Amino acid sequence: MKPIHVIGGGLAGSEAAWQIAKAGVSVVLHEMRPLRGTEAHKTGGLAELVCSNSFRSDDAETNAVGVIHREMRAMGSLIMAAADAHQVPAGGALAVDRDGFSAAVEEAIGARPEITIERGEIASLPPDEWDNVIVATGPLTSPSLAAAIGALTGEEQLAFFDAIAPIVHRDSIDMDKAWLQSRYDKAGPGGSGADYVNCPLDRDQYETFVDALLAGDKTEFKEFESTPYFDGCLPIEIMAARGRETLRHGPMKPVGLTNAHNPKAKPYAVVQLRQDNALGTLFNMVGFQTKLKYGEQTRIFRMIPGLERAEFARLGGLHRNTFLNSPRVLDPLLRLKAMPRLRFAGQITGCEGYVESAAVGLVAGRMAAAERLGSSVSLPPRTTAIGALMNHITGGHLETIDSGPRSFQPMNVNFGLFPPIEELRFGADGKRLRGPERGVARKRALSARAEQDLRDWLTRPVASSAAE
Repeated sequence: MKPIHVIGGGLAGSEAAWQIAKAGVSVVLHEMRPLRGTEAHKTGGLAELVCSNSFRSDDAETNAVGVIHREMRAMGSLIMAAADAHQVPAGGALAVDRDGFSAAVEEAIGARPEITIERGEIASLPPDEWDNVIVATGPLTSPSLAAAIGALTGEEQLAFFDAIAPIVHRDSIDMDKAWLQSRYDKAGPGGSGADYVNCPLDRDQYETFVDALLAGDKTEFKEFESTPYFDGCLPIEIMAARGRETLRHGPMKPVGLTNAHNPKAKPYAVVQLRQDNALGTLFNMVGFQTKLKYGEQTRIFRMIPGLERAEFARLGGLHRNTFLNSPRVLDPLLRLKAMPRLRFAGQITGCEGYVESAAVGLVAGRMAAAERLGSSVSLPPRTTAIGALMNHITGGHLETIDSGPRSFQPMNVNFGLFPPIEELRFGADGKRLRGPERGVARKRALSARAEQDLRDWLTRPVASSAAE
């Protein structure tokens, strides 16, 4: 039996290879690093986490990200198993020791006899004899391969900037000014309820900080000036430019926090840092992705109380991400319409986020293995988190009568992608639900439906069509 080829050893590619191997099919996993690096990667390890070390909320009851975590675990995800094994405290989020996580994924992949890892760049379209290929090269696809794909599809690839947050050495933070606390004292996976370092700013300090962000010297890429940012990963200075109060309602919001050094003094704004490695020696600045030049980052971020003497293990950066106009160029099984032997997975398809990318890789790997084995291919129901995300990528994008498809943009999983559910008006106690209570009840109902529908899908015989 011929092997399946997976191009790209990131989260999506590693997950796809793992799922193929679990099905008993041989697979060749191609990764160009470390022979050829990228603008953002630092190592040659599989599944390296480039930006944050957070897999975001692990709450499967009222958060769509937690729902997709639950579904991936139920489907035997390698990425989720490695994340669970290498989690670090992060309140209600699932954050990981990035080095331990990457090493665990690479060790698991290397231990599977069905998987062969080949290091080297695939710089053009795969050879014709590769009849079953998953392209999971991510948002940092090599320029030559991206050009070949663009020429084949006839569609211009879209692009957006993605920015990386700085990482600070824990022992350089002044804990006489900062304190440990999770928002609302919430204890998440492996956490204690005191998982974030919090640095408070009064109003004058906040205003001065915003002024510095706006005036700071920034990296510019003139050839990409028209490229949009993804709203879920805006540079801190771009957020500040949208309004002086924007940061206070975003990454610097002071709610759910009490200054341990002065409980009666409510902070005007708070900068949070989240543990980045298992040793607890490195903390990343939450929401502080930036395109400030390195010298400016050090100067401006040391204006934050508690970070006056901060030592940075890594400063923020900016790189270009690319993705396909998937609703036009991919079919419901993630295959390229112009060349169906090529299937795409991960961020290059227009999903956004670590777990979303890995989830699409998981589904792509299962579909590729099923095709190789001659089995029917079945997609998760659209009522599940993974099914809803797949639908957004391949068919859920709305069209307008006059102008055709609207601009396709990257999307994190969210309950807005799920098919609607009958509105809940009354709680279990018979009392009418109002305002936020109704919204929470709706999320819980969507989560419960997704859990049941995934369970039914996983346990029924694989006989349904791909277009369910």
